[in-house]
Amino acid sequence: MDGSKIRNTVLLGHSGSGKTTFCETMLFEAGALNRRGKIEDGSTTSDYTNIEKERGNSIFSSLMHVKWKDSKINIIDTPGSDDFIGEVVSSLKVADTGIVILNATQGVEVGTEIMWEHIKHNNTPALIVINQIDHEKANYQNTLDQARGRFGNNVVAIQYPLNQGSGFDTIVDALRMTMYTFGPDGGKPEKVPIPDDQIGRAQEIHNQLVEIAAENDEGLMEKFFDAGSLTEEELTSGLRIALANGDFHPVFVCSASQNMGSGRIMGFINDIAPSPADREAAALADGGELALTDNNASIFIYKTLSEPQVGKVSYFKVYSGALKAGDELTNASNRNAERFNQIYVSNGKNREQVDMLQAGDIGVTVKLKSAATNDTLNVKGTDRKIRAIQFPDPRMRTAIVPAGKGDMEKLMKSLLSISEEDPTLLVEQSPTLKQTILHGQGQLHLDLIKYRVEKVNNLEFGYEKPKIEYRETITKSANTSYRHKKQSGGSGQFAEVHMRIEPYYEGMPDPADLTVRNTEVEELPWGGTLSFYWCIVGGSIDSKYSNAIKKGIMQKMEDGPLTGSCCQNIRVCIYDGKMHSVDSNDMAFMLAASNAFKTAFGESRPKLLEPIYDVEILCSDDVMGEIMGDLQGRRAIIMGMDAEGHYQKIMAKVPLSEMYKYSSTLRSLSQGRAKFKRSFADYAEVPPDVQAKVVSAMEEAVA
Repeated sequence: MDGSKIRNTVLLGHSGSGKTTFCETMLFEAGALNRRGKIEDGSTTSDYTNIEKERGNSIFSSLMHVKWKDSKINIIDTPGSDDFIGEVVSSLKVADTGIVILNATQGVEVGTEIMWEHIKHNNTPALIVINQIDHEKANYQNTLDQARGRFGNNVVAIQYPLNQGSGFDTIVDALRMTMYTFGPDGGKPEKVPIPDDQIGRAQEIHNQLVEIAAENDEGLMEKFFDAGSLTEEELTSGLRIALANGDFHPVFVCSASQNMGSGRIMGFINDIAPSPADREAAALADGGELALTDNNASIFIYKTLSEPQVGKVSYFKVYSGALKAGDELTNASNRNAERFNQIYVSNGKNREQVDMLQAGDIGVTVKLKSAATNDTLNVKGTDRKIRAIQFPDPRMRTAIVPAGKGDMEKLMKSLLSISEEDPTLLVEQSPTLKQTILHGQGQLHLDLIKYRVEKVNNLEFGYEKPKIEYRETITKSANTSYRHKKQSGGSGQFAEVHMRIEPYYEGMPDPADLTVRNTEVEELPWGGTLSFYWCIVGGSIDSKYSNAIKKGIMQKMEDGPLTGSCCQNIRVCIYDGKMHSVDSNDMAFMLAASNAFKTAFGESRPKLLEPIYDVEILCSDDVMGEIMGDLQGRRAIIMGMDAEGHYQKIMAKVPLSEMYKYSSTLRSLSQGRAKFKRSFADYAEVPPDVQAKVVSAMEEAVA
């Protein structure tokens, strides 16, 4: 199908807004389904996995498509929980129109606002649907006002309900200047004239739409000034430009559960929503662009899954040229060739094999050997990479505990396989903590990972609180010496090292009482600095042993004397010692230096440092007090507060050790109406009482 006839849409909204039901109604209205499935009995097209059926909500994005008038509308249904925001971000990458679903009883919820931020980041045209208008507590005007307040004045209602609530069956459409009345079973409405008492309100909205259309086209503006109105064709043309530019976010109303209103929305998508041909060229990783009209085939994989009995399933968008069954493309990331033996269009788990997909279309293939999410594949002789999806950073970490000692290798294989499908999951094997750490978006996200591993791979494991990567340093200087002497027949080992250690800071002056022969400033792999001074006078230690002494110090810094954590920001001055012409060697000086450092460290008032994170929380006024109180209980330092839209923003510095399961706590405190993000800030000194507890716990663990 010609790219100008394709409409790529993505359904977005907070959990419970009705996205999946709305999608089911779209499929039914377009004739893709004979009957509508229901979430409660697990029969919907999009939520088809076992865990989605069990939980009763979306966890994965799901691709569907319908034919409507002269267009093919691709529909991607996405989960509403921000624990699965990766599914939203990847879907927005390939969509040309966002359909934001609002719950008429709840208004604009926090999950929707998170998604709106991603809509704006991607410059995706968006329309808004106020759903569940048939609910007895529906409040159309309040929901519309919230949308305008939080998304901007470009939010413009083109419809409103005549009778919201349990008796809802009528929609006034100000764009078409007609009224739709639905029967008890919904479906295709009857078009009737707008009543006299509503004409004024509808005409006022219609005039606003005419002005929006005229503002985006100079020719239409002239016609509007001359004639005072626009034809339906001119109005459609102007609104298409306004929507594509992000200058217009139309608002519709519907009841997805009663099948009232979805057909009109699909008509608008067909008539006015942008096609891939109307969107700007795709951005390439090297700063260039890829036009839809380029004849050389290039596809981008936005999602991968592993399905039982099927194997690897890859979802992709054709960004240029055409992809035919049997084509071979080359992966721009690893140069591997991949043959597309079968290509499909999808309606959830149901896939229909096709011979070809044109530029702009979205499809599915199976059994690619080494292609993954974010990979671009090109026809031979073409080398380009579409700019990668930027997935959000993790907000929660936990350590894994396998059920059996022999299960770790299989468990790691399973987790790494899932992380290839889900880029928002990071798997870290920490040699310093001696733990395997999972980094995810929240508790629900990590619970899903556990479910998948246990159900699919039949491997049981648990979660535990992860250890903290502390750092060790010193707060005062100390001088010490250590002699290493070993004699056991034949040549022995001998080395004596005198050293001074002191806290290091950038720009500190050289020691006044020592003669500095050589200096090395080592940026440590784990962060921080070792400043190494060679101050030997008179040849008491040959300079050839300098590297061995430094290596011995580094080994001890990597396994700190206080808790076994890495040491940082220390200056070491080697100012005296002894050697033996026969028994001295590198190993002897390494051991002498390591032990001397350990002794001096203990005499230098050692201090434990902990990782501190910058945390930003957005919450409503009514829960701000509880959230602030909880932060104070986490040893947080409040850095400031500010207003951001209708939210209060709290900025704090919080120790990582106090952030365990914070996403769950915040959700509980705010009833799911707050959001947060975090980023590493720095290391800071641990309070003495906390340090004593940490050191004691470490000693008990070693004992």
